[in-house]
Amino acid sequence: MGSSLAWYYDNYSPVGDILVMAVCLVFIILIHTAYINRTRNFMLLRYMIEILFMAALCDVVYHMMMNHVGEVPNLAIYLVRYLFCVGLFLILFLYIMYMRESLHLEPGMNLRLLIIGGAIFVTVAVLQIFGTIMHFGFYIDQGGIAHAGLPIFTIAYFIYVGMIVVVLFRFRDRVYRPVVNGVAFTAGLSLAVMILQQVFHQSSYTAASYLFPIYALLYLAHANPYDLETGSVGESAFEDLIRNSYEQKEELLIMSLFLPEFDISGKKYPVEIQKAVRFFSSSFFRGASLFQLSNGHMALVADTAKNEDYIAKSQKMLDAFAEHYPKYRHDYKIVFTKTFNKISAENDYAGLIRYMHEQMPRNSFRRVEDKDIRKYLEHKFILRALADITAQGDMFDQRVEVYCQPVYNLRTGSYDTAEALMRLRLPEYGLVSPDLFIPAAENHKYIYMLTKIILNKTCTQIRQMTQAGYRVKRISVNVSVFDLWEPDFTSEVERIIRDSGASAEQLAIEITESQNEKDFAVIKERVDELKGSGIKFYLDDFGTGYSNFERIMELPFDIIKFDRSMVAASRSDEKVKDMVSHLARMFSDMDYAVLYEGVETEEDEACCIGMSAKYLQGYKYTKPIPIERLTEYFEKRA
Repeated sequence: MGSSLAWYYDNYSPVGDILVMAVCLVFIILIHTAYINRTRNFMLLRYMIEILFMAALCDVVYHMMMNHVGEVPNLAIYLVRYLFCVGLFLILFLYIMYMRESLHLEPGMNLRLLIIGGAIFVTVAVLQIFGTIMHFGFYIDQGGIAHAGLPIFTIAYFIYVGMIVVVLFRFRDRVYRPVVNGVAFTAGLSLAVMILQQVFHQSSYTAASYLFPIYALLYLAHANPYDLETGSVGESAFEDLIRNSYEQKEELLIMSLFLPEFDISGKKYPVEIQKAVRFFSSSFFRGASLFQLSNGHMALVADTAKNEDYIAKSQKMLDAFAEHYPKYRHDYKIVFTKTFNKISAENDYAGLIRYMHEQMPRNSFRRVEDKDIRKYLEHKFILRALADITAQGDMFDQRVEVYCQPVYNLRTGSYDTAEALMRLRLPEYGLVSPDLFIPAAENHKYIYMLTKIILNKTCTQIRQMTQAGYRVKRISVNVSVFDLWEPDFTSEVERIIRDSGASAEQLAIEITESQNEKDFAVIKERVDELKGSGIKFYLDDFGTGYSNFERIMELPFDIIKFDRSMVAASRSDEKVKDMVSHLARMFSDMDYAVLYEGVETEEDEACCIGMSAKYLQGYKYTKPIPIERLTEYFEKRA
């Protein structure tokens, strides 16, 4: 062996290559046992790991063969060395392909990178062969002496590394900065290992130097994984951070941005939003981490100990957001909160923030205070009760109570109808306000079970009062549009009426009109299905929100229920009174019965009587009472 190469082989130890093979094998096993999104970039990374394993194996075999030159055919040595060198350059080429995917380069730049990277790879592969054949590269002469020749491998290696560094630096703003820093550091470490090998006449860690950038990509972009466009990680990583900070008694500041428009599965932020997110996540707080809690919901988390002036920084961030907002004009909700022990103990900041979003109008900002935490814990207590009620499926669940407000019939001068109202009474809490539990039940899909319980208890009371001789014309039950979407709604209503022994003619359903086209179609379908059974239908809250006369005509309502706000406005404004009078008279002429709710005084009563009223409801007659007390207002048949 030539003296120029003696040090290369004499100082070689297979430990480095064996370690590389072991680590690659661990990576391969973990990849196959853990869930990782099989993206195109991930497949490129997997190929790099597999090729690096084979290259390290070839390096071990090659050095073993070199100790037996003359005994092993030279062609075999050339082939194994060739596979080792070409394998390492193939990894560099795949690394460039990985960068093309991650940086979302323009088509022209993409093509140039592909051509240049491919040309370097092909040139190196060809030169390795011709260098051996023509003796200007590595070869073994007839005397069994190995010659290094031109350092083709080293030259090509530095060209490839230089190309990677230039591309990474030029397009660094397209990827989250800490990811760029991590990859750049590991690439620099690899380069340092290669240089130190040359200085100390070593050759044991060539393959190992390729391992560092691969590990960085596997950890930063896949195992964690970072979203390369925004620099965010997922909700599980967010929960891990909260758990660790709680155990270490560290206080965090959580800054949440919710963009409803993008909170749809598969919808991604446009490039300008991604750029803004990267700017805000890295420009204001030291050591902050960004998390994506859902498609349209991101949270930036910073350690207050590392950011003692976090109040000033957070205000500076809000000011910058207000300055940037006119460029994008997407609806938003922003929530800032420090960590609270009661929330950290349950690791439920995602739930807290979503709860805050439900209380906020769009394009607004809220800072979480102690009172918000108390309300949220109360909200969670109610949700747990609603979940249990739904799970139990008890149609007579005592926690769900029916209150009623009797309705005065102007024609008969008596009470023979009423509106059933949903109430919730929980142990250790008492009576829960409808404003607290009904929206929560609708948002979390518990409302349907509550509605069925109210229907069942109302129908049971109708039957009992009728059997006792009371004149019950009907009792109405409010139904949510969410209930109407349930595929078995019609059959369940019919079953409840049948099992209770009540008459369908004594039940009414109150529905609030929806502006949504699909909701309207479902409402019409359900009304048509049940109308033939004898059930009456009320159009609830007429005069508030959205009312479309064409749609009202399409639905066979029996009673139009004017909202209390219309009564109050008619009392104080003659123009409103004239408008309501004309509308009510028109409905009466079309055989709709008119009911006014919110009647509180004699003046209200007189006003409504003058506006074609047939039924009156309000505190003038009675507050809502337990349904069992209806017997105090309804008359018995003669």
